[in-house]
Amino acid sequence: MSLEEKINQDYIQAMKARDSFTSSVVSFLRAQIKNVKVDKRVEQVSDEDVISVVKKQVKQRLDSITQFKAGGRIDLADKEEKELVLLKTYLPAEMSMEQLKSIVEEVIVSSGAASIKDMGRVMKDVLARTAGQADNQTVGALVKERLNRT
Repeated sequence: MSLEEKINQDYIQAMKARDSFTSSVVSFLRAQIKNVKVDKRVEQVSDEDVISVVKKQVKQRLDSITQFKAGGRIDLADKEEKELVLLKTYLPAEMSMEQLKSIVEEVIVSSGAASIKDMGRVMKDVLARTAGQADNQTVGALVKERLNRT
């Protein structure tokens, strides 16, 4: 079963269970996936596209949580945190830091990257290898740190 089908199934179950919180979060996610379908003019989107939509939603929630906490709106921050937990269930398991460091090292050695100027090329290869299992900011920080050491 594709990730999109799982999201649709979870939406139907939430509606049947009259779970308004889950149904509203998943409904918004479905709308964002539909937008990707319309933009790409396809009937079915790949799991990678769905994962990128979910990651975008996760990033938005993280930004909102930070802003709400800074503004003293703990109630809204709590709501966003609950949504964040629900959205993360649709993402693949995160890669461990050791695995990520070894991938960064392999890519740097195999590509012959020597300076921070090669960061874009290294990032592209590392992100392709991690396939959505690592946070882009974490990958960027590791690549930058490693390239600055050379």
